[in-house]
This record gives sequence, structure tokens and C-alpha cells, in this order.
Amino acid sequence: MTEVAAGRHLCRMVLVGVLLTASSARADIIDAVNSVRSQGCPAHARHVPPLRSNARLDEVARYVATGLPLREAEQQAGYHAVSSFSVSVSGVPASGDISHIIASQFCAQATNPAFAELGAWRRGEQVWIALAEPFTPPRGADRAAISARVLALVNEARAHARLCGSQSFAAAAPLRHSPLLEKAALAYAQDMARQRYMDHTGRDGSTPQQRVSRAGYRWTETGENLASGVMDAGDVVEGWLHSPGHCENLMWPAYTEMGVAFAVNPRDAAGVYWALELGRPARR
Repeated sequence: MTEVAAGRHLCRMVLVGVLLTASSARADIIDAVNSVRSQGCPAHARHVPPLRSNARLDEVARYVATGLPLREAEQQAGYHAVSSFSVSVSGVPASGDISHIIASQFCAQATNPAFAELGAWRRGEQVWIALAEPFTPPRGADRAAISARVLALVNEARAHARLCGSQSFAAAAPLRHSPLLEKAALAYAQDMARQRYMDHTGRDGSTPQQRVSRAGYRWTETGENLASGVMDAGDVVEGWLHSPGHCENLMWPAYTEMGVAFAVNPRDAAGVYWALELGRPARR
């Protein structure tokens, strides 16, 4: 009995030793990559915040080491990334210091400010690294605040003359929030998220005009902007302003009201769907 117990104790000690070694190796790799992010490198002198370790990304790196493509590895590990990058580095010293390799060969990826998390897997002198921008969708509880933020940003844009593609627009009057337009926007954002598509023609064949009418909005003019895969209110408005057709909608002087909403589907690659409904109400 004593020998058996001692044997089990030895097994536990060996296992703990392996785990500590793996953890130490991972910490060394994170330190190396974060060194590049803090100091910059010849191609990208900018300094960006350090990456944080993520256990699921460690699993992603482990799956990549078996030969799985990055996206498949993320699915297997249950990690949802907005954007990601993986690399394999050979000839890694025991210290794990690969900062010079990262700086000289993978500088752009290592200093990408969108990436916030890192995972690593080591086998002998080879290391697999996964960097990712994690899926952090807006919260439903913040829906009202996000709607107000989009309205403020749109009105800030309308307050100044602007060029949308080749079309020049003068400053326009601010828009008002419309609960009915927001109702239409939310219903359509939810439909797109549920059915995993983005199109101005609904799966039921509906047009933007039909959808706002369905919500009870009586209009003389109406328009629609859509977006997907964007996590932040500021980014979604910025994206629309850099797209000529969407920009024209935002600057169109005839519109006086708007409603915006988003919906989340964590099982979908895009993850977040946005709908903005613009309109000018009919006279009552």
C-alpha cells in the first residue's frame, strides 16, 4: 500500500511539473510578444497595449499545432474571434525569447491594436501562437444608451458639410429619435441575426419601406443603412460615413428622424447585426 501511494504521489508531482513548465513557457512567449508591442519595431513604431493570456486561445494554438486551419481550430476550442492570426516559430530557445523573430517577421500582426488576447502551445523547440480580437458584442442592457450614442454621432456628422464619394452635401439639420423607426430597426436586426444574412431585401421579400410601414410609421421618405460584424457604435457610424451610399443616407437633408438597433448571434461569424432606419414622417 505504501509503494502504491508513493507511486501515485510521484505521478501527481510529475503532472504538476509538466503543467508548471507549460505555464512558464506560455508566460515567456507572452512576455516576448508584449515586449514587441510595448517597444514597437522597425516596420511599426507605434506602441500598443499588452495582450492578455486566454486559455481557450491556448487550445486554439494546440489545435493549430495538429494541422487544423485557424478558423476550424477556433470552432473546436469554442473561441469566437472577430479577427485573428496564427504563426508557428521554430528553433525557440529554452528561455522562450522570440521577440527578435516576432519584430523582424511578424511585426504588423504582433502590433495590431485590434488584437487583445494571445494563446500559445509549445512542443520542443517549436511554438504555435494565436493572436485574436475577441468577440465582445454590445450588451442588450445598453441598447438605449447605444441608440442615443449613434444618434449623437450621426447628428455630429450632419452638422458639417461633407463629401460622400463624389457627392457634396451641405450641413443638415439634426435628426430626432423615432420609437417607431427603432421598432422597425430592431425587428429587422433580429431577423438578420437569427437567419444569418444582411440584405435590404428581407427573407420574406420585404423592402425597407414595407418594414417601417409595418411598424406603424407613416412616411413621406425613408431609407436604411445596415452593418454587420461591428461591435461599437462609433465604429458602425464611422463605417457608414466612409461608404458613399451609406454616407448619403446619413446626410440626406429630407430625413428628420431615425431609429437604430442591433441584434447579436454568438454562433454566427459576423456576430452582430445593425439596422438604421431613417425617415420623414407624413403630415398628420
